Amino acid sequence: MLAGIKLRLYPNKKQQGQLFQMFGNDRFIWNQMLAMMNERYKNNHHLPFLGKYKLDILLKPLKHQYSFLKNSDSSSLQIVNANLNQAWKNFFDKSIRARKPKFHSRKSTKNSYTGKSTVRVIGRRYLKLPKLGYIKTSKTGLLKDAKIKRYTVSLEPTGKYYISFQVEVEKKELPKTNKEVGIDIGLADLAILSNGIKYDTFDGSYFDKKATEWQKKFSRRRHLAQRLVLQDKNKKVLNPRNLESFSNWQKAKIVKARYQNKVKNQRKDYLHKVTTELVKNYDVIAIEDLKAKNLQKNHHLAKSISNASWRMFRMMLEYKCEWYGKKLIIVNPKNTSRICSNCGFNSGEKPLNIREWTCQKCKVHHDRDINAAVNILNKAKLTG
Repeated sequence: MLAGIKLRLYPNKKQQGQLFQMFGNDRFIWNQMLAMMNERYKNNHHLPFLGKYKLDILLKPLKHQYSFLKNSDSSSLQIVNANLNQAWKNFFDKSIRARKPKFHSRKSTKNSYTGKSTVRVIGRRYLKLPKLGYIKTSKTGLLKDAKIKRYTVSLEPTGKYYISFQVEVEKKELPKTNKEVGIDIGLADLAILSNGIKYDTFDGSYFDKKATEWQKKFSRRRHLAQRLVLQDKNKKVLNPRNLESFSNWQKAKIVKARYQNKVKNQRKDYLHKVTTELVKNYDVIAIEDLKAKNLQKNHHLAKSISNASWRMFRMMLEYKCEWYGKKLIIVNPKNTSRICSNCGFNSGEKPLNIREWTCQKCKVHHDRDINAAVNILNKAKLTG
């Protein structure tokens, strides 16, 4: 099965310059090919767009014309063509309703490139990448016995470099526990199990607060920098300033990104620990099929739902169950909070502030979330 592995990169000054060039080359090829295809589309809307093979043929004359393209891993430029080709296919596919491909800007496009050439592991701390040579990285033990399909090198807004691998690995089945569980996901608690165990929602309030503070500083400093740049332009200054020349704005941009990244990484780490524990302890896991995107339309709950990361929680459970040989069952959440798990009586809708209730028929007292988790497990047993 396919898996993803992400490692930190530590390029030296020379390699950082090479990476900057390679990121730019990918944008350059995309924009050149897109301009040519836009011209074809403008002249004849019914003219078929160029396929990936024909786009790849055009790379050779472009490399002769622009020698800096030879500094890139050739497979990365071919992947750019493949992505552009797919973007045009999506545009012409009326069922997808995709927009026409847009030009990539250095300011808004993520700095990254993807390759599929051979990557060699050199010891515990080094990789050998095409065009870059030996480059220091974090521990490479995760790549042991893994077949690398492709890789992506990226520069994050925090100023850190990473390499993400798509690898082919064998499934690692965990020992069977002969246990099954239903999970109700919530806001006060991330996951409530049918056996009464509850996992708290991730608390990233400290770093969230810091990120918000620096976001405000970033916005103010950018606004001031933009005004000063505009003043220089209007006064026709001999050496006008640009946004990159304002170091306090650049500092706020990096610090803000680091706090945001800290929250994201800690949340992901917490979800990994919870989902791994669940997969280790239970052979069958049943969860409700909640549409988080629809629920986030409620502005009072949107922030809490986003912080709980229900979608990421479910996604982790899905691939870990597949990886470790466990079973995940998705059930319809309809009436799971209304039905008594003891006798099946439907007592109707209950406001969110009611956390406990007593069944009118059998008089059993329920914790709202645990009762829902038991109903989810019961539904899963019926559906198989």
